[in-house]
Amino acid sequence: MRIMVIGGNGFVGRPLSRLLSTEHEVCVLDTLRYGALRFTGEELSRLKVVLGDINDPDEVGAAIAAFRPEAIVHLAAIHYIPECEQDPGLAARVNVAGTVNLLTACPPGCRFVFASSGAVYKADERPHGEVESIVEPSDIYGFTKLHGEHYVRYMAALRGFPAVVVRLFNVIGPGETNPHLMPEIVAQLKAGYSRIALGNLTPKRDYIHVEDAARGFRAAALAGEVAPGDCVTVNLGTSHAYSVEEVLGRLRRISGLDFAVASDPARIRAVDRPVLAADIGRIKARFGWEPAWSIDAALADLWERPDLSTHLTTKYRLDAEPVPLPRAAPLPGIAAAAAP
Repeated sequence: MRIMVIGGNGFVGRPLSRLLSTEHEVCVLDTLRYGALRFTGEELSRLKVVLGDINDPDEVGAAIAAFRPEAIVHLAAIHYIPECEQDPGLAARVNVAGTVNLLTACPPGCRFVFASSGAVYKADERPHGEVESIVEPSDIYGFTKLHGEHYVRYMAALRGFPAVVVRLFNVIGPGETNPHLMPEIVAQLKAGYSRIALGNLTPKRDYIHVEDAARGFRAAALAGEVAPGDCVTVNLGTSHAYSVEEVLGRLRRISGLDFAVASDPARIRAVDRPVLAADIGRIKARFGWEPAWSIDAALADLWERPDLSTHLTTKYRLDAEPVPLPRAAPLPGIAAAAAP
């Protein structure tokens, strides 16, 4: 099967492209916004890579016409929330107009999988469901993803291709490209800091391992039945939410390091949901997917092989000599891929 992964060099796109390329013909379309290609030579031998910008309809149309995909997985986006808030126009151009360009070029019968976000939901203490939960974004990123969903549903019905909207929750694990919470923590600790600077500590989030996320998108692209013109919406997460304070406690035990946390006003978000978690019953039922990694296993994997983009770690290397960290008691018995 021919599958095109838009943003295939990114955090989730890279493991997804690797996964798909073992059995399918895969084309990665990426702007390389976050640095050079991060595939090995052996991996590149199984991939077709096209440098292109989804904001350019001619580039998008030419790439899709040349590859003739049977499925498109659209992961490319401006998804770091502070960046979206600082430049709403850029977020709208990439996340909405770029999505429209891809939908316009989508071939008849090609399954279109759109990476949306749990950020489209209204805050709630309970896990969010695709049908019963209120859709009410509270930030620019959430609005752009909701608008993207609207275009996916409309264009799928108009042009008769099957579509899947995947509302992805917080992803953690090796290979992050944006300064989200966990890579920021790990980057500071790996640089040797005994005091790390963070923003809000109380919000609870549903953290899914990046490999589980990649498997979820593979299932959305290949599994189950989606009729031409239909659009299926599913959540992709674990159904378990943890506060920043809880995550820090687990990371202290996993890393064996004792560190202090300082509040950085510059990192505190004016709008931050108290709880964000996914009800994942529908993706299990429709596409046969469920998570394999526990929160502790995911944190351990991130700590042991962070593989962060260089622009996430350089700023800490340039700072003053850090204070060595004292050791703490390690957390025993972490499985590589335990159930949540």
